[in-house]
Amino acid sequence: MTREFSLNTGREGFTDITREVALAVRESGVTDGICVAFCPHTTAGITINENADPDVTHDMLIGLDRAFPDRPEFLHAEGNSRAHLKASCVGSSVTVIVAGGRLMLGTWQGIYFCEFDGPRSRRFSVKVMGE
Repeated sequence: MTREFSLNTGREGFTDITREVALAVRESGVTDGICVAFCPHTTAGITINENADPDVTHDMLIGLDRAFPDRPEFLHAEGNSRAHLKASCVGSSVTVIVAGGRLMLGTWQGIYFCEFDGPRSRRFSVKVMGE
């Protein structure tokens, strides 16, 4: 089963999509298998990280800004090369094991949609496959 979701993002940031992904798992009826959350955009991504402390995503954005500063030698005409670099670093998908009809995330883990070139109207897909 594949389910598509939409969201509107701010300029840059992390949106917790764990509930939406868990909903897709519940709706699929799959009790044991895998779940893939996929972002079809080249300036956004999806990652798993801590969801207990909002300072973590704040700090991640600072780290990504330092790792990928805007550079005058970038040639991409749209001027968003750093967003492309961040998205490639973060990745476009995550895979999570499904057991007992639930995502096997760690205690502090959440799934995040990562916006690097907003504000935008975005979408992501969730595919759930059973054994």
